[in-house]
Amino acid sequence: MKPYETKDIRNVGIVGHGHCGKTSVVAGLLYAAGATTRLTRVDEGNTVTDFDEEEINRKLTISSSVAAIEWKKTKINFIDTPGFNMFVNDATSALIAADAAIVVVDAVSGVEAQTERMWKTAEEYNMPRAIVINKLDRDRASFERTMESIHERFGRNAVPIQLPLGRDKDFRGVIDLMRMKAFAYTMDGDGKGQEVPIPHDQMEAAKLAHEELIEIVAEGKDALMEEFFEKGTLPEEHVIEGVDEEMREMRIFPVLCMSGLHDIGSDRLLELIVEAFPTPDGRPPAKVMLNDAEIERPCSVTEPTAAFVFKTTADPFAGRLSFFRVLSGVVKDDAHLFNSGKRTEERLAHIGTPLGKTIVPVTELRAGDIGVVAKLKDTLTGDTLADKASMVEFPPIKHPEPSIAFAVEAKSRNDEDRMGNALHKLLEEDLSLRFYRDPQTKDFLVAGTGQVHVEIAVSRLKKRYGVDVTLKAPKIPYLETIRGKADVQGRHKKQTGGHGQFGDCWIRMEPLERGAKFQFANETFGGSIPRNFIPAIEKGIIETAERGHLAGFPMVDFKVTVYDGSYHDVDSSEMAFKMAARKAFRNAMATAKPVLMEPVMNVEIQAPVEFAGDLMGDLNGRRGRISGMDVQGPTQIIRAHAPMSEMLTYQSDLTSMTQGRASFQMEFDHYDYVPQLQADKVIAAAKALRAGEEVDEDE
Repeated sequence: MKPYETKDIRNVGIVGHGHCGKTSVVAGLLYAAGATTRLTRVDEGNTVTDFDEEEINRKLTISSSVAAIEWKKTKINFIDTPGFNMFVNDATSALIAADAAIVVVDAVSGVEAQTERMWKTAEEYNMPRAIVINKLDRDRASFERTMESIHERFGRNAVPIQLPLGRDKDFRGVIDLMRMKAFAYTMDGDGKGQEVPIPHDQMEAAKLAHEELIEIVAEGKDALMEEFFEKGTLPEEHVIEGVDEEMREMRIFPVLCMSGLHDIGSDRLLELIVEAFPTPDGRPPAKVMLNDAEIERPCSVTEPTAAFVFKTTADPFAGRLSFFRVLSGVVKDDAHLFNSGKRTEERLAHIGTPLGKTIVPVTELRAGDIGVVAKLKDTLTGDTLADKASMVEFPPIKHPEPSIAFAVEAKSRNDEDRMGNALHKLLEEDLSLRFYRDPQTKDFLVAGTGQVHVEIAVSRLKKRYGVDVTLKAPKIPYLETIRGKADVQGRHKKQTGGHGQFGDCWIRMEPLERGAKFQFANETFGGSIPRNFIPAIEKGIIETAERGHLAGFPMVDFKVTVYDGSYHDVDSSEMAFKMAARKAFRNAMATAKPVLMEPVMNVEIQAPVEFAGDLMGDLNGRRGRISGMDVQGPTQIIRAHAPMSEMLTYQSDLTSMTQGRASFQMEFDHYDYVPQLQADKVIAAAKALRAGEEVDEDE
């Protein structure tokens, strides 16, 4: 592929809710532009942008992918993004590389939760948007009902520039309201329409929609408003110019009609992208850091070279692939650039333009273009590559913390040896994943944005790297503490041949405030216990507290003061006083009122307003406490505190309760007492587990 000038490049993110047909829309656009030799389909597993084995098996987009095409002397880089909430981080970070967004809406379901979320993301990025109503060929598809949904969520400025030609199974083309022409398509054809007369039964609706479009376009510009008042209408060329200009200024959001599956309407969308979508140099300059100061860097080939890596994938054959957008200057093949954050030099050998998993070689990529390069040493997602003379740094991508964690256990010793390395390769690719060891439960945990997210990571471990692991619900990191005081003696005396063992101590135990962990004080006087034995008493208490009393969980938030005791000149030793301290700890438990504590999570749920009552009822059933509520348009935000033990299955339960239209985030907040009924169950389960382990040891 030849290098393209900045003015001839368009970078377009394709966003929307899961299963709205984004990948099918991209497949239709690629075929219409001649980038593929046939119309590919998600069901057949042969689409260009869903090429990962997991994506093909599950028939959904898991991670963003880029496909570049050439249309009317313009290069269009499409970024096909995931539509499900658990992969939203990938979609959000990939959208940074785009200059405009196409928001795909299902003609049956209308605007859904993830559609709204990605609309808000594009709004935050100050990004022009067009809306595509897809699947107009489906049963129960309704252009009118979908437009009502769009106006309700996105406002009146979302204005149709097309009407569908035919309904449901008879959908065969589009009526262009700017030019007042109709275009008919061959079902499953090449996506290029033939001009036909507007049918008589649709002429009246087309005229009304045309007049509405003219009014909204006229409202956007004073000169057009004057012309409209003077003539009562606007000529075709002024309507087209008005739509193009006002879309770039985000005064209007054009709505188009399509069937990606049958390639209807593709060429009209490509025409709009070339005519109306902004060029990279038509967007505001990027804000970057240079020598600890923020500067603006225009997207121009005359500026020093800089590129931002917005995505990394781990290819088992090609190695690490880095997808980057050229912020400024020109990136030439075999260029040497510096990683601004890590201060290391990188050689960009064999740069290319991505077409799904295929890399099309190029000699250079100019400002505003998107490219891919393999085998960079130190560069990962969020890093900036720049000219050594001007090492600018793009702001890092912010990712929310994972909401759910699962324990992973290698199936064999061989898998265990390779698990860490393979997981770290996945972490380079997916910044939403975490891998760590819980210091308390000793479990290796993989955390992600949802159960499916973690399951996909585990599946990739096996398929890509041959590492077989089992996934288990994580152990809840319960803690133990005390609510009362105790004043007890610990005495250890053992007489054998030769030296005996003797240690005697009196301790006071009392509770501390939450989070204070453990404090130890020595108040002995008069040499009742020699000073050199005091650390042994502290160590004995700490070791016993680690093993807990009720259910084997560590005991925290308590203070022990040793204030008296006795010793023997010959038989006393550090070990003897350590044993005495252990006995004192166990004796104290009889009066110190030991209790179990559980981790309580801070939960934030975003869902359509109509589900609020059911969700709050469900949270109450999970021992949750509602801490706040907000309404943002049609979205209800519920904030609550809920025990971790009750939230392990929440992802799947939330999906079923809201038909997949809700999302949630969860992070640790504090520890609180476990109610007695639940505590009894946890203690019984812990005792049964210990009894089983003892039986295994006996055998």
